[in-house]
Amino acid sequence: MASVVEFLKESYDEMLHKVSWPTWSELQNSAVIVLVASVIIALMILAMDESAGNLLKFFYRSVA
Repeated sequence: MASVVEFLKESYDEMLHKVSWPTWSELQNSAVIVLVASVIIALMILAMDESAGNLLKFFYRSVA
């Protein structure tokens, strides 16, 4: 049990003094980048899905 307590103390100390946390503006910039990338990827997936759907509709109409 003592080793667990020691681990928690060392982890707490490391999180406070050794980790470099981003500033609020850096965090906001990163969030905007992630949001823009997510929207771009979602639009690409939408375009591929619509293209595949239209291709299948064309195929089924030409066969039937």
